[in-house]
Amino acid sequence: MTSKEFSNSTTVHWNQGMIQRYDLAGPRYTSYPTAPQFVENYPTSEVDAAIERSNQAARPLSLYFHIPFCDTICYYCGCNKIVTANKKRARPYLDAMQQEIALRANQFDTSRPVHQLHWGGGTPTYISDDEKRELMAATREHFQLLDDDSGEYSIEIHPGGLNPDTLGVLREIGFNRLSMGVQDFDARVQHAVNRFNSYEEVRQLTERAKAEGFHSLSMDLIYGLPYQSLESVSQTLEQVIELAPERLSLFNYAHLPHLFKSQNQIDTKALPEPQEKLQMLEHSIERLQQAGYVYIGMDHFAKPDDDLAVAQREGLLQRNFQGYATHGNCDLLAFGVSSISAIDNIYVQNYKDIPSYSKALEQGQAPSFKGLTLSADDQLRQAVINQLICHFKLDFAAIERAYEIDFEAYFAEALASLQPLLDDQLLKRSEAGLEVSDDGRLLIRRICMAFDAYLDSPQPVRYSRII
Repeated sequence: MTSKEFSNSTTVHWNQGMIQRYDLAGPRYTSYPTAPQFVENYPTSEVDAAIERSNQAARPLSLYFHIPFCDTICYYCGCNKIVTANKKRARPYLDAMQQEIALRANQFDTSRPVHQLHWGGGTPTYISDDEKRELMAATREHFQLLDDDSGEYSIEIHPGGLNPDTLGVLREIGFNRLSMGVQDFDARVQHAVNRFNSYEEVRQLTERAKAEGFHSLSMDLIYGLPYQSLESVSQTLEQVIELAPERLSLFNYAHLPHLFKSQNQIDTKALPEPQEKLQMLEHSIERLQQAGYVYIGMDHFAKPDDDLAVAQREGLLQRNFQGYATHGNCDLLAFGVSSISAIDNIYVQNYKDIPSYSKALEQGQAPSFKGLTLSADDQLRQAVINQLICHFKLDFAAIERAYEIDFEAYFAEALASLQPLLDDQLLKRSEAGLEVSDDGRLLIRRICMAFDAYLDSPQPVRYSRII
């Protein structure tokens, strides 16, 4: 089936006045409640009880592995990472991760199929090919991986200097999707952020990925980096469109050096002005839609025949800590430092530093220290936000049946706060529910914020801007 057999049923138009009116700071909603609400010293008993409920429900599993190592530092990066050229530092960490795999496997019903698997970082391809094989073999030993290539098994790669033969190894051990951090092809921009990957390197990897039979290739771009201009971003975008990845993400660079020390290496005088950033985004959205990509939402685009776009059309799209997902009915089990699991009605996060993480495992304990048990209200609002952010509409009756509430009474305050967006025709309200207009999709985070009970917390959190 080709992309020509599908039509892009939505076209997002740019409305400068609306963008400026509603472009405030807010969460990205990879979870609700968001990570700042997690509490320290989260009880092990809560985790054990959630795992038991999870086993009884027998939902499929999604596995995430955080490999934090990088050869060099990208100045813009806000990930939990360890920058070192000494590849031997990964060995004890991988040993600890295998201990965690075995520990969790003893708690979970491992006959449950793994529908989704993802390696993130850091740079997961930092580890050697033999170490990649070893980690996947340990996973396969303890969990029920799918052998028919039907699962969504993905890995993040940095294309700069990556040997194309590594893609053959990744395909061999079971990966069928790639996420490639391109960011920008402009040499001056790359030098300013210390992130280097040429168009030719990316082209070779793209061709090799197709030859190896990967199901999907996703590329990440960032706008708002130092020395970027509308012209340079447009040039990079044209090169990416020529490479034709199945998915594409376009992220806004948030300059937060008080949170991420590496960003202090960036010359703030070289950053584009907010108005120019908006022009970059406006052009990119229009150009990608012209090229046939569907605007999935929240900076994500996909070809119409990609599983992400298909899942959205069929009402099956979900959102989790890795972003949009086609397998949303899974319990998410995460391994490695800082990784976050979503098991039944809890979130639980591992230690963020390797010494604490490894020490817990050496003592035979799970390496988790933060978490949150979702209340009934949390789960209700989570469902509302997930429906809006994935499908841009909300069926009041469906929520009322699932959660035994009167929607308009329960959310009277939230609905009232949306009146300005209704007046601006970014949102439509009927007796049946809410529907986001095509133009309102750019402001979906603002719409979801109306249903967030934590934004008025006495300890406010600093978020990036919506656009």
